[in-house]
Amino acid sequence: MKSVIFSSLVFAAMLSWGLTYSANLQASGAAAEQGEPEPEKGPHRGRMLREDDFAVELSIFETGVPPEFRVWITDGGKPVDPGQVELKVVLTRLGGVEDQIGFAPQSDFLRGDTVIYEPHSFVVTLTARYKGKSHRWQYDNFEGRTRIEPSIAEAMDIGTGIAGPAVMRETSSAFGRLVMNPERVRLISARFNGTVEAVKVGLGQRVAKGQPLIAVNSNENLKTYTIVSPIDGVVLQRQANPGEQTEGRTLLTIADSNALLAELEVFPATRARIKQGAPVALRIRGIDTELQGAVRQVDTMIRRNQSSVVRVALKNPPVDLAPGAFVSGDIQVAEYEVPLAVKRSGLQPFRDFTVVYAKVGDEYEVRMLELGREAGDWVEVLGGLKPGTEYVTGNSYIIKADIEKSGASHDH
Repeated sequence: MKSVIFSSLVFAAMLSWGLTYSANLQASGAAAEQGEPEPEKGPHRGRMLREDDFAVELSIFETGVPPEFRVWITDGGKPVDPGQVELKVVLTRLGGVEDQIGFAPQSDFLRGDTVIYEPHSFVVTLTARYKGKSHRWQYDNFEGRTRIEPSIAEAMDIGTGIAGPAVMRETSSAFGRLVMNPERVRLISARFNGTVEAVKVGLGQRVAKGQPLIAVNSNENLKTYTIVSPIDGVVLQRQANPGEQTEGRTLLTIADSNALLAELEVFPATRARIKQGAPVALRIRGIDTELQGAVRQVDTMIRRNQSSVVRVALKNPPVDLAPGAFVSGDIQVAEYEVPLAVKRSGLQPFRDFTVVYAKVGDEYEVRMLELGREAGDWVEVLGGLKPGTEYVTGNSYIIKADIEKSGASHDH
């Protein structure tokens, strides 16, 4: 019932969000129909800013160099010597961070002194002074950014986390079977040779420690004594029947069926990285829950197929497990801490980048990442994200879809 109510709430929230978005989209379309012009582009594919006869073309140039601003200036349609103009640009990014950019003349343009790092999403404020007169323009240049109301984000279960250090645990997959732990198998024989008078347990029967198993009449003193079980377990083999002589042979085989090992096959490249005691996550056919174990021993022998056996002790196994069951496992082969990592679940493609979505207030914006090692749920971040950034970890595809609907462009 709770699930139905929650689903209804999510549907209502998404419907409300969709109607709001449609209304905004219709408003934008109406503005376009009323003749709202697209930003004017100059001969260098930059944005044109005009005041009377004075004009500035501001372009992000990134051919053969890291992204930088370049500016061409005209007055009355004629090129202006860039050395005669004082120019400054301030980029105000999401969260109020400001990038101050100065310019110096080069050839027929002014060249910015700062790399314009991704994302190219900011409010641009440009001021220019020429022939004693000041000019100022300001405009939005957003990309990969959207706004979602907190109630909508909560209804759609958009989860967030804080980017920071993480312990990376690398694993390697392996496959095998469950086997009896040989250290928990007991071969039952008679202390004194004699005649088997009675066998009190049957094949496959569970027995308790101290439970009577076999009555034997001794050949030495003709007295009957009882053999009891040394462990809790199950009768795997029964080799004795009443009237037979014990003759020093094994009469019963009992094993602790709860003391199972997983025997997993690994190959040389993985074998060299496995340490005794390493954690192992196990999955057994027919059991929904993942079981935990630890490496008990790595076999020193290499088989014909070049594999080796890794024996894994199970922690708190279910009582209904049986030897012979197929098992797969993820064996931990390395553990290390990195200074900055993000959850793999938060990653999304954006243009030619892999990104996460940073959250500031009720706004979300792409952060282009330089990634390192991957392990489990975590991916190491080498660049593109500041430690302490709140970012989307759950249902990040919703943010991606909304940004794609908004059509935020990469305006140079």
